Amino acid sequence: MTIGSLKPVKDKSIKNKHVVDEKVPLLPTKHEEDGGFDEFNGASFSGAVFNLSTTIVGAGIMSLPATMKVLGIVLGIGMVIFMAFLAEASIELLLRFSRAGKTSSYGGVMGDSFGKWGKIMLQICVLVNNIGVLIVYMIIIGDVLSGTNASGVHHTGLLEGWFGASWWNGRTIVLLVTTLVIFAPLASLKRIDSLSYTSALSVALAVVFIVITIGIAVIKLINGSILMPQLFPNITDMTSFWNLFTVVPIFVTAYICHYNVHTIDNELEDNTQIRPVVRTSLALCSSVYVMTSLFGFLLFGDGTLDDVLANFDVDLHIPYGSLLSDIVRVSYAAHLMLVFPIVFYPLRLNLDGLLFPSARPLVLDNLRFGSISVGLLSVIFMGANFIPSIWDAFQFTGATAAVCIGFIFPAAITLKDRHGIATKKDKILCMFMIVLAVFSNVIAIYSDAYALFKKKDSARE
Repeated sequence: MTIGSLKPVKDKSIKNKHVVDEKVPLLPTKHEEDGGFDEFNGASFSGAVFNLSTTIVGAGIMSLPATMKVLGIVLGIGMVIFMAFLAEASIELLLRFSRAGKTSSYGGVMGDSFGKWGKIMLQICVLVNNIGVLIVYMIIIGDVLSGTNASGVHHTGLLEGWFGASWWNGRTIVLLVTTLVIFAPLASLKRIDSLSYTSALSVALAVVFIVITIGIAVIKLINGSILMPQLFPNITDMTSFWNLFTVVPIFVTAYICHYNVHTIDNELEDNTQIRPVVRTSLALCSSVYVMTSLFGFLLFGDGTLDDVLANFDVDLHIPYGSLLSDIVRVSYAAHLMLVFPIVFYPLRLNLDGLLFPSARPLVLDNLRFGSISVGLLSVIFMGANFIPSIWDAFQFTGATAAVCIGFIFPAAITLKDRHGIATKKDKILCMFMIVLAVFSNVIAIYSDAYALFKKKDSARE
């Protein structure tokens, strides 16, 4: 969420009035010709849960089964649960300091604690993180519909499998049509609560993906075609030990939703519900992550790809296996298409706040709104056509911007403790979060760089 606009007063006795604060999405109370909104009396609890859950469960779920190859099932599932508790703690700290500082956005809390440069740092991190995540969404959609070459093996896309290879189902054309027909119309909506129905549908599609994956795994377990999975990491030397840390950015990215929490909080009819909304969403998403990680890795074992959806182009050796594989891929590609506008929403607001900090609210300026939207969609489209792997994108955003948004910034706000409300327990937790985040992500970056250079040296030889 970004800085500088009008905020609806939460007091029910003065409902439908506005006070000047930071730039948050405007919530008009009657139809306005320049904004084009109908009456809006506040978002429901279920709508808020769906929107926040959709923010959390994005493309990160597709890389979680691959983390099991590195960590093993026991440590991998433990990390999923551990990161959920850390995410809940960091969001709770953000909300507490928002209330204390009477701010209505993440940027506002950063500005309250660290001034103008605190806001700017957050905006830059949201830009880097969200652009990276949306590029990953497009890469996965391209992999599913048009195919991919992973580990030197071509994995057939749905359209190629159904209609054969053709110019019109090539990656670039498919992503262009998806951007123009699906992403652009959904990204043109000016209020995040307008996406609550598409968010509910996206959660349902994710559930379809999980249920079918579990069903396939159970059938293969019964007929004995699944080998005993790796329970613990295989550590043979220091290189394999340091390699364990390369999965940390993936787990960090999987739980980043902090930039949308204030937006959802501002639109809630009852703002006391935001903490139950956060806990419900995190519990739901953690369950989804555990099941996807476990059963995805059970199905494909050491052959699990960085994008597990690409694994579903093979013969599963069960009745109707081909049909089930297609349903799995279609359901999750559709899920990502519906998640896209939820992540795009704060991206556009933060870029606007960075470029036009003193301008009138973005929703009231159609030219600015349209120009920023088109520019961002173009950048994301180009990135998806030139970045080869979702693992590469996750490693970069997870080890840099995502870890700042999710853990370092909330911890720094708490340690600064401008309003004197942090307890000793809070500060110990925040010191732990910063040390863990910095150490693990430095090691992850080093390990990735070392592996890349080693690969290049081997290729030269």
